Amino acid sequence: MSSRRSTDRSPGPLYTAEERRRRDASPWTVVQGVLAPVQFLVFAVSLVLIARYLVTGTGLAAANLSVVAKTATLYAIMVTGSIWEKQVFGRYLFARPFFWEDVFSMAVLALHTAYLVAYAYALLPPAGLMALALAAYAAYLVNAGQFLWKLRQARLQGAAAAPRAGALPEPAP
Repeated sequence: MSSRRSTDRSPGPLYTAEERRRRDASPWTVVQGVLAPVQFLVFAVSLVLIARYLVTGTGLAAANLSVVAKTATLYAIMVTGSIWEKQVFGRYLFARPFFWEDVFSMAVLALHTAYLVAYAYALLPPAGLMALALAAYAAYLVNAGQFLWKLRQARLQGAAAAPRAGALPEPAP
């Protein structure tokens, strides 16, 4: 083993060839691809409803319902994402390529769940609930950015691994 390998800090490929094959064959890949934009749409609508309440003082029920809907979509994407991660990487959470995204996802889940608890038990006044929802949404945006970055990395690595059209095969040694 060379000394270069022990000091090399590059993360390596996001997927091995076998993980890429499992990812591409998994129906959960499609589920994640559908749920992610749905969750973002619910988030965007909810953000508008929260802003409307904070600016006008009207529409509290709609704002609260929208945060509950956003949290439901988050739970759905987390459960199905864990199943996807198990199929692709052999573990439900914290697989090597998505370790930090999963760590931050736990914070996102905690903030959304804290909102649900505070809402269900009337632990905060409306403005406090909205502030907690906005904190949860800020964390969600950071986490979504993490996953978008990984999606970009996967596409770049996939393009680099794909044989170029018209390229001659490497000669045998």
